[in-house]
Amino acid sequence: MSEYKLRMPDVGEGVVEAEIVEWHVKVGDTVEEDEDLLDVMTDKATVEIPSPVSGKVTEINGEAGDVIAVGTEILVIAVDGEIPDEAETPQPETKPAAEPEKAPEPEKAEPVAAPAPAPTPAPMPGGSGKALASPAVRARALELDIDLAAVPGSGPAGRVTREDLDDFVAAGGRIAQRAAPTAGAARDARTGIHEDQVIGLRRRIAQNMEAAWSIPMITYVEEVDVTELDALRKSLNADRTEGQPKLTLLPFLATAMARALPEVPQANAHYDAEAGTLTRFDAAHIGIATATEKGLMVPVLRHAEAMDVWQMAGEIGRLSQAAREGTAKREELSGSSITITSLGAMGGVVTTPLINVPETAIIGVNKIQERPVFDGAGRVVPRLFMNLSSSFDHRIVDGYDAARLIQRIRALMESPARLFM
Repeated sequence: MSEYKLRMPDVGEGVVEAEIVEWHVKVGDTVEEDEDLLDVMTDKATVEIPSPVSGKVTEINGEAGDVIAVGTEILVIAVDGEIPDEAETPQPETKPAAEPEKAPEPEKAEPVAAPAPAPTPAPMPGGSGKALASPAVRARALELDIDLAAVPGSGPAGRVTREDLDDFVAAGGRIAQRAAPTAGAARDARTGIHEDQVIGLRRRIAQNMEAAWSIPMITYVEEVDVTELDALRKSLNADRTEGQPKLTLLPFLATAMARALPEVPQANAHYDAEAGTLTRFDAAHIGIATATEKGLMVPVLRHAEAMDVWQMAGEIGRLSQAAREGTAKREELSGSSITITSLGAMGGVVTTPLINVPETAIIGVNKIQERPVFDGAGRVVPRLFMNLSSSFDHRIVDGYDAARLIQRIRALMESPARLFM
C-alpha cells in the first residue's frame, strides 16, 4: 500500500494560489484515475482537478472557501501497490471565470443568446434518484416543496438550474398545484433565515466589484433615437439567408463602438495604477457582460473592428451561450478592452455600471421606449429611444472625452448608414 499526496497544482499564468470551490469526494471514498476530485478557482478561471491515480481517499486538507498556495498538500489517496511513475500532478480542466457585469438584452431587441428552451416537464416521479443542482437551487426547491428529481434539467449532465425550477413551477409543478389563497385568507408568515458562505464565483464577483468601486468614476447618460436603426435591423432580419443569426441591437452598438473608439483611445485601454501605466489597444476587444446561473461573466468579442454585424451577432450568440453552459474557454473570458452591459430587458431608464477593472470604460444599455415627438413639420410621430448609461475611469478619461465618445456613438446609431461607410 502506497500513499499519493496531491498538492495544489500550478494552473499557469503566474497564479500562486487558488480557492477551493467544491469537493467532489470525502474521506473514505474510492476514486478512479481521472475522476474529478475538486473544483478550484483562480482570478482567471474555475478548474476541475482530476485524480492521477486510483485508490481510497484517506485525508483531505482544506474546505470550500479556503485559499490555498500552489504546492500545498490538499489530499492523500491510498493506492494498492506502487504509485505509477507517470502519476503526476493533474492538469486542471478550465471552466468559466467570474466577471463583474451582466448583460440582459435591451427591451424590444431579440436576446443576444437566448438559453435553450426549457424541456417540457415530465410526470412527477416519486423522488427517484438525486438531481444535480446547486445549493441555492436545492434550497429554493425545499422552500417550494418541490422534488428536484421531478424537474427536467437543461444544464450540463442534466443539472437543474433556477430557470428549470421556475419553468417547472410555471408549467404546473407541485407548488403551482396548490389552491391560491382566497381574498382575505390568512397567509403563513415566513420565518426562515439563511446564511450562506460567499465563496467561489460569487466571492470573485464581490472582489471585482470592490475593486471597481474604489475607482473615481464619472457616469454619462445620453438618449439615442434608435428608430431608424431598429427599422434597419428588422429589414435585415427579414432578408437574412439560411444560417445567418438573428440580429439584435448589440452588434450595431458594438460596430459603432469599434468605429468611435480610435477617437478616444484612452477609453479602450487598461490602467495599472500601481505601475503607473496605461495600455491602449488598437483592436476593439469588446466584453459582452452575460448573466449565467453561476453568476456574472464577460466573454470577449475579439477584433470587433474586423467584423460585420452578421459575424458579430453569431459570435456574441456563441460566446454568451458558452458562458451560460459553462463551456467557455479561459481565453474567451479574459482580455477585453472595454465592456458592454445591459439591463434593458429588465426595464430601467438609467443605470450606473461599474467598470470591469482594469478597463477604463463600460457602456450600459437601457430599455427601449416609444415616445411621441414633433417632426420637422410640427407633426407628432412615434419614435424609439434608448439610453446609453456609461461609466469612465476619471483618472484617465476626462468628462469632455467621455461625452465626446458617447456622442460619436449616438451619431452613428442614429444614422445607421454611416456604420457601413
